Amino acid sequence: MPAAALKPKPTRKPLPTQSTAKHPVLLDLPYAPIEKRPLPPGRPREWYITHNRRLKAMRLAIALLDSGVYMPNQARNETIRSAAETIGVHPPSDTTCHMVRALMRYAR
Repeated sequence: MPAAALKPKPTRKPLPTQSTAKHPVLLDLPYAPIEKRPLPPGRPREWYITHNRRLKAMRLAIALLDSGVYMPNQARNETIRSAAETIGVHPPSDTTCHMVRALMRYAR
């Protein structure tokens, strides 16, 4: 029999069951948005419109997911507009509502 088979295996320290992070992460704190920075100058107006529409669509998609709407076919325009009212943004256009559903669709 080889000598390696006769040696006892070294005892391993049990794996930790709690996080080994240096600082505790508090998940129950309310969300605070990051500080807004100015958009880069010199772009065409259409770029700014599209950029802001994408940001709004992402915010709305996150709000819908947080409220339990997970499928794009559950997110009708009325549902998206009520979510916008809940989070305090202007009611989205039909184009933005379409973009919210597209984000929910492609995130799967």
